[in-house]
Amino acid sequence: MSKDFGTMEVNEDAALAKANIIAVSDGAGGGGVFAERWSRYLLDNLPETPIASFIMLDEWIDGIWESFYKECEEKARQQGGMFLDKFYDEGSFATLAAVWRVSDVECRWMSYGDSVVFNYDTETGILQHSFAQLADFNNPPYLISSKDPLDNKGFRCGSFHTSPSSIVFAASDALSHAILALYKVDKQIAGCKDYDEELATAANLHTRNSMYIKSVLALHPVNFHKKIIDLTSACTDENQFKNIIKQMKADVIIATDDYSLAMMTGS
Repeated sequence: MSKDFGTMEVNEDAALAKANIIAVSDGAGGGGVFAERWSRYLLDNLPETPIASFIMLDEWIDGIWESFYKECEEKARQQGGMFLDKFYDEGSFATLAAVWRVSDVECRWMSYGDSVVFNYDTETGILQHSFAQLADFNNPPYLISSKDPLDNKGFRCGSFHTSPSSIVFAASDALSHAILALYKVDKQIAGCKDYDEELATAANLHTRNSMYIKSVLALHPVNFHKKIIDLTSACTDENQFKNIIKQMKADVIIATDDYSLAMMTGS
């Protein structure tokens, strides 16, 4: 599910959910053009087997970019002027986070940029994910370009061990930041000290994201388990999904952005 709320801007996210593959791509509208087309194009051409290395990602992009470029070049020429110049100078940009189920008990994932993949075990309450620290959401994300080389520092990959109690999902950055903040604050309230330093650092950076973390810290109780069950269950109910996001915005725990979520069931 990919939605924007309360803005007149184009939703540049794309989401994909198939039997054994889920993915989200966040088109970066702050630079370049055709971001919404590029994010959709990446997901429409996603391979059926895992992208398990930076070399594999690089080779895949190398094999698909030209068709996209030629089609969009013609559209850019029709608009001409500064738009065409921007297309030639910058191209299109997007993040990518994808998960492939390879067996009943294993999923393999890759990410490039600040879209995130997750594995939540509803029995143990443990959340695994592909990102680093909350503070890293403040850094410019690595982006897949339609015309420029990739940077291997932006690539991550790994695997999740899954069970019938697993919820495997992927989300774009605003929703991912809120999910990780909720989880880590919930653990902190429960007495876990593992995230104390990370939360303190991220909350005191004087950024927009710091405000959202402080709002999460003010929640008592957080009840992450209920929130993530409600959120993932709402993937099949657009109105319910909208209402959850609206409440998160009212609680000032999530940025105003596009909100994409793709989910697959456990084994």
